[in-house]
Amino acid sequence: MIRLGLADDEPLFTMGLAMLLGAQPDMEVVWRAVDGNDALMRNAADPVDVLLLDVQMPGLDGLAATRELMARGITGRIVILTTFDTDGYVMGAIEAGAAGFLLKNTPPQDLIAAIRTVHDGDSVISPGPTRRLLTAVRTGQVSGAGAGAGAATGRHASEDSVEAVRAAEASQQVAVLTQREREILALIALGLTNQEICDREWLSMPTVKTHVSHLKSKTGCRDRVQLVLLALRGGVVDLTDVLGRA
Repeated sequence: MIRLGLADDEPLFTMGLAMLLGAQPDMEVVWRAVDGNDALMRNAADPVDVLLLDVQMPGLDGLAATRELMARGITGRIVILTTFDTDGYVMGAIEAGAAGFLLKNTPPQDLIAAIRTVHDGDSVISPGPTRRLLTAVRTGQVSGAGAGAGAATGRHASEDSVEAVRAAEASQQVAVLTQREREILALIALGLTNQEICDREWLSMPTVKTHVSHLKSKTGCRDRVQLVLLALRGGVVDLTDVLGRA
């Protein structure tokens, strides 16, 4: 059973979402919070497997709550669910530690599938934000520094500087990988699943999972989304190839 927590300052939306998710045979909505601070208190008292957070909430917003939850060593996974489809929010969410970023107009069945995917240890981002996020990262237009409510939409020298540092760090991380690990990283960045990598490279599933585990361990990436960002920043794959499958 996937235990869920919901945090949103719109009671009607939260109620409808709770009814939808609670009707699933493998999901249970354990609690509902009205803002980030409420979510922190409720999760501390009753930790959940997956926490859905709205971005803009009074008091403590979704991105700040995500950073605080990660700092506290949350054992569950966080999905940012919002109406605000902007690069700053996407990058801010991923770099804060969220495992997913979904729009509130995501079809119900896609949302349900995404929650299961996140619970299984993978990550999800809505298609539109994915394309712009990858473009922004590769071109250096969004660094993620200070991303969130009120983040500047233009390109600034400080953002360029931060992204340049991150690109240099990514290159160093990639440099310590074996040739085989770089090949697997490239396939992950292109959007291939573990099974697709098995079929393409004639590898067993345990072997592929071992490669993925080593990649996360060596690079410090939490999930596949961060591995994709690493591959882009480190020049392992080309943006056009990634967007071709996004």
